[in-house]
This record gives sequence, structure tokens and C-alpha cells, in this order.
Amino acid sequence: MKKKLVAMLLCVTMTVALALAGCGSKSAESEKDDKADLPKFRIGAIPDQDTAELQKGNDAVAAYLSDYLGFDVEFVPTVDYASLVEGFQRGDIQLAWFGGLTYVQTRNIVSDCTPLIQRPVDQSFQSVFIKNTELAGNVNSISDLKGKTFTFGSESSTSGHLMPRYFMEQEGLNVNRDIKGGPNYSGSHDTTIQLVQSGSFETGALNITVWNKAIKEGTVDTSKVEVFYTTPEYYDYVWTANVDEYLDDIYGAGTKDKIAEAFMKMNEDYSSDENAKTALDFYQTDKWINAAEPSAYDNLESVAKKLNLLEVTN
Repeated sequence: MKKKLVAMLLCVTMTVALALAGCGSKSAESEKDDKADLPKFRIGAIPDQDTAELQKGNDAVAAYLSDYLGFDVEFVPTVDYASLVEGFQRGDIQLAWFGGLTYVQTRNIVSDCTPLIQRPVDQSFQSVFIKNTELAGNVNSISDLKGKTFTFGSESSTSGHLMPRYFMEQEGLNVNRDIKGGPNYSGSHDTTIQLVQSGSFETGALNITVWNKAIKEGTVDTSKVEVFYTTPEYYDYVWTANVDEYLDDIYGAGTKDKIAEAFMKMNEDYSSDENAKTALDFYQTDKWINAAEPSAYDNLESVAKKLNLLEVTN
């Protein structure tokens, strides 16, 4: 039923767009103009870090894709994780940067969506557990978190909630009972760092790449905050394309493949194209790679089911 509903909603959206864009055979000379008349191709990303940086990085992705694909691509910010999933479900977002959890949540609603592109690190991702060195100096392992205050990131975050919670429970912690005052949800990885550094919370967990970026840019005081545990590896973030047949109806046959080609060309253009450089720097990678097969996320989905986190939340 969900799949049929999604298909109907997307069909209505795309049919209206086709009517606006016009139809019929076109000459080669007018092909470029035809592309310019297409509806905007909208991309989105989970709001897991500073909104200004998120906007800048993804505006660069959109600008590069626009130049490569020949039609208007726009980054559409969303207020929370659930809004991105819902926008993708409605067909308002054609390409989304999901975390592993939001990807498996989405594919349970839009079963024909396609994991398309990711970074090498996303196939061997990790979370870090951090502590305020003054308030929680005696915390050296996950088991030491009992009786301490603790903050996750967003409730729908893979690296800031799902997997940290999983590893905590593997160590025998009952997160709701053993964390002092119950767990907090900061909403984003960089906010988690700020809350632990300020002493608002003694400990927390976040995305390893955001932590490494904070270290590199000097935005965290390592005399006040340090990592005490790094998790095993798991699959995480992935650019995911919406249902193929609807993308092809509007933007032309093979649209998904052309998008993948554009990301691969971005790798080559890092030194010569400002948008390519800005995008890759924001995503803290030197290249994009083809996404892992959907089955690579089956274990993550099993963890989400076990922890009752497969339903979309903020």
C-alpha cells in the first residue's frame, strides 16, 4: 500500500511537471533550451551539522550538478531528519544525502529508491564517544558511562544515536535507566561537542568525521574534551536517488546514471572547479565512489528494528 501511494504521489508530481515542461519531439538545436525548461531537480541532506556550512557545501554540489547535467539543480534545506524523508517520499526531493538509518527508514517506504554515491569512509564508518575531561575524567570505557550524563545527536542519526546506542547496549548498559537523567538528544554532531565541552553533559557520542574536522579546524578545546572510545566499523551515509521511472520521465532516460557520472567527474575537477573543491572539502573526502549494494545495509536495518528505531522520527 505504501509503495502504491508513493507511486501515485510521484506520478501526480511528475505529470504536472511534464505538462509545464511541454512535450513532443524537439530538434537538437533546442535540446539545451528544453533542459532549461525542466522542473528544478531538488537535492536534500540530513541536517546533522552547522546549517550555514551545510548550505554552502550542498549549494556547491547543486551548482556542479547543474553545470554537468544541463538543468537547474537546487539544494533544499530541511528542518529535521523526518522532513527530508517525508519530502523524498512525496517526490519533492529527487536526490538525498541520507545517513544509514534514514536510508533504511526511507527504503521501507519508497522501496525502489537507489543508493547511488558515497565516500570511501561511508563503507567503514565509526562513531566516537567523548567526555568532558574535568567532569568525567574517570570514564575510560562504555561501561563507565553508568551514572553519567550523556547526549546523543539527533534521534534519527546513525552515527550520533543508532550505532552508539547499539554498542552501549552490547556492553550491558540500559541507556534509559543507567544514564543519569536519561539520554539527551542535541540534534547535531557539532552541538554534541559544544554541550560536552561546556559541561552541560559529561559525555556524548558523535560522527567521527565531524570530530576529526573539529580537531583539524581547532573548533574544539582538546584540553576540555577528548575521545575515550571509538566504535567498530559500519555502513553509513549515502546519496540516494528517487524512483528511476519518474526521474527518467521528467529528466530523460538514464538520469540516475548521469548523476553518478557527474559525481565521478567532480573527483577529476577538484583542482580546476571551485564548486567541486567546495563540495568535496565540505564532505571531507578526496573522492566519491559508487554506493554499496542495498544488502550492505541489511545489518543496520536489523539493528534499527531491534532498537525500535525503524520508524521515522526527528
